Amino acid sequence: MRVVIASDAEGMSLKKIIKDVLIADGHEVVDYSEESAADFVDSALAVAHDLLEHEGSLGFAFDGYGVGSYMAATRVKGMVAANISDERSAYMTREHNNCRMVCMGPKVVGPEVATKIAREFLAADYAAGRHQIRVDMLNKMA
Repeated sequence: MRVVIASDAEGMSLKKIIKDVLIADGHEVVDYSEESAADFVDSALAVAHDLLEHEGSLGFAFDGYGVGSYMAATRVKGMVAANISDERSAYMTREHNNCRMVCMGPKVVGPEVATKIAREFLAADYAAGRHQIRVDMLNKMA
């Protein structure tokens, strides 16, 4: 799967770990922050805009807590993003909400939990059906 990632300075340590995991798992990784972005807004928007251009891709944005990237990403019309700190929520937000982007940070989750979050998010498929009404509502918002 094509996975897009980016980070500000505070999220770089976790981004590097997850990038290595994604590559080891066989994913194609597009990294918009080989050097950290100046601000979480820049890194989150890079991921969000790329995902809107590449429908089959999913992504991750990293900053200290993940919430800043989440706030920036959800300002992009059509982007459903989530600030996640556990693997079950990662799976369910993909399956029920067609979430395309997970935001997280090393000040909230450690490498082991972040790895589980990434793998669960990427393992889930959007279920559609009864959930599509909610997803349509989210996609109309900006």
